[in-house]
Amino acid sequence: MSLQNDLTQKVIEAVKQLYEVELPTVEFQPTRKDFEGDITVVVFPMLRHVKGNPVQIGTKIGEYLVEHVDKVSKCNVVQGFLNIVIEDSYYLDFFNSIFDETDFGYVKTQSDDAVMVEYSSPNTNKPLHLGHIRNNLLGYSVAEILKASGKKVYKTQIINDRGIHICKSMLAWQKFGEGETPESSGLKGDHLVGKYYVAFDKAYKEQIAELIEAGTEKEKAEKEAPILLEAQDMLRKWEAGDAEVVSLWKKMNGWVYDGFDTTYKNLGVDFDTLYYESDTYLLGRDVVKDGLERGVFFKKEDGSVWIDLTDEGLDEKIVLRSDGTAVYMTQDIGTAIQRVTDFPDINGMVYTVGNEQDYHFKVLFLILKKLGYSWAEQLYHLSYGMVDLPSGKMKSREGTVVDADDLIKNMEDTAESISQELGKLDGYSEEEKKQLYRTIGLGALKYYILKVDPKKRILFNPEESVDFQGNTGPFIQYTYARIQSILRKADNVGSSAVETSLDLHEKEKELLKQIQLFPETVQLAAENFSPALIANYTYDLVKEFNSFYQQVSILGETDEHKKNFRVRLSQKVGEVIQSAFRLLGIDVPERM
Repeated sequence: MSLQNDLTQKVIEAVKQLYEVELPTVEFQPTRKDFEGDITVVVFPMLRHVKGNPVQIGTKIGEYLVEHVDKVSKCNVVQGFLNIVIEDSYYLDFFNSIFDETDFGYVKTQSDDAVMVEYSSPNTNKPLHLGHIRNNLLGYSVAEILKASGKKVYKTQIINDRGIHICKSMLAWQKFGEGETPESSGLKGDHLVGKYYVAFDKAYKEQIAELIEAGTEKEKAEKEAPILLEAQDMLRKWEAGDAEVVSLWKKMNGWVYDGFDTTYKNLGVDFDTLYYESDTYLLGRDVVKDGLERGVFFKKEDGSVWIDLTDEGLDEKIVLRSDGTAVYMTQDIGTAIQRVTDFPDINGMVYTVGNEQDYHFKVLFLILKKLGYSWAEQLYHLSYGMVDLPSGKMKSREGTVVDADDLIKNMEDTAESISQELGKLDGYSEEEKKQLYRTIGLGALKYYILKVDPKKRILFNPEESVDFQGNTGPFIQYTYARIQSILRKADNVGSSAVETSLDLHEKEKELLKQIQLFPETVQLAAENFSPALIANYTYDLVKEFNSFYQQVSILGETDEHKKNFRVRLSQKVGEVIQSAFRLLGIDVPERM
C-alpha cells in the first residue's frame, strides 16, 4: 500500500474518532519546500463535513497520526495545511524492498484484454518526414508505456499503398525514369519514388500553365491536364487488376518498403503486424448494409448512405456514395472490425494521427458504438500537433519536406559537433565515438519531441535539443553516464539490506521520494497516453540527483554504511532513468 493510501485511511479514522464524521476523501499535496514535512493534508475541503477552525482541526488530526501511525514522526500546521514528517526508516524500508527489482515501476502481469496501437501509417509515394517522426515516436512510446502499465499491446500500422497519389509517382517514373532503380541511382527506395512524386507535380503544373496560356480556364485546366488524366486512367487499371500496372505498383512499393524499414530501424521503432490499404479499402461496405437494415444508417434519394449524428452535436456523415463505392470512413469502420477479428483479445485501440483528423475520429468512434461493438468504448485518438522548423512549413509535392533520414543524420552531426567542442571523448575509438553521437543525437531528437504534450504544436530546433544543460535528452543521458562512472569507481555496490537505522540526509530523502513516484507516473502516463509525463518525471529525478550529488559526498564518505547506501541509491536512480528512457525509446550511454 502506498504512503498516501495508508495515510488516507488513518486520516479518515482520525476524523471519525475525533469528530464522529466519515470523510469521503482526503486531499494531499507535496509539502512546500519552505515548510518541514514530506506530505501535506489539505484541511480546507474537510470543512464541508467538519465545522471548526482549520488550524485546530489539522492540529488534532496531526496529534492522532503521531500517536497511531509508526511511520509519522511529527506534524505541523500552517494555516489549513497539515504537514506530515515521515520517519527515515519508512523510506529505507521502501528502498530495501525495491533495490533488487530491475524493472521497478513496470507491472509484470498483463491483462487479458489487449490494446492495438496504430502509428506511422505512411503513403508509399514519398519518404517519411519530420511529421512522421513525431507520429512514430509518440505511437511507439505510448505502446511501450501501456505494456509497462500491465497491458497486452499490439503495435500496427496501415500503409496507404493505393490511390491517385501512388499512381502519380508510378506514371512519372514510367515517363521520366528511364529504368532508374535504387541500385542504379544509389538512392533509398522511398527517396527514389518520392523524387518522381515531385517530378509529377512539376510536369502537372507546367501542363496547367500551357493550357491556361492557350485559353483554358484555370479550374478546367487543373482537371484536364493530360498527365492527371493518365494518372486517373492508371488508377482505374489498377482497380481492374491490369497485370502491367499491378506489376509496376508491386515493384515500386517494394522499393519504398525497403526504404521505410531502414528508417524505422534507424529510428528504433517496430511493429507487430501490418495492414495495407490495398487489402482493406473494400472493407466496411457489408457492415454499412447491415447497419442500414438495423436503422443505424439511412439512405438518401440519390442512393447514398448516411448516418445522422446531429443529436451528438456533429452532423450527417456519408458512408457509401450513390454508386455504392466506399469513402475513407467506410474503410476505417471495416478495418477496425477486421482487426478485432484478427486479434479477438483486442478490447481497445489507439490511433496516432495528427489533430487535423480530430473530427474524423469522433465520427468513426461514434459510428462503431452505434453499431454495437463493446470495444468501441475503448477507442482513443492520440491526436498531436504539427512539428515546425525555424525555416517554416513543409510541402511534399514541392519537395520541401524535412526528410526523416536527413534529420536523423543531422542530429548525429550536431551531437558530434557539440561533443567535440566539449572535449570529453579522450580514449574513445572512432567506432565508439560514432555510436555515442548516434545515441546522443537520437536521444536529443526523441526527448525534445516527447517531452511536449502531444496536443501542442512543436517548433523543433535541432541545436537547442542537443544541449547538455536544461530539460534535454543529452542532459539526462550525461547524468546517467555520471552515475555509471560512480559505480565503476565504487567497484563493489554490495547486496545486503541497508541499515534502516541510518539518518537520512534531506537530499537522500528527496531522491527516495522522487523514485517512489515512478510506478504512479507510469500508470498516469498510460491512462493519459502521454509520454510527456515520463519525460518530465525523468528530468525531475535527474535534477534531484544532481542536487544530491553536489551537496552530499558519495565516494568520499568515511562512514561505510552511508557510503554503501549512497552508491546503491545512485545505482537505483540510474536504473530508473534507464527504465524511463526505455519507455521513450531512448538509449543511455555508459560513458560520455
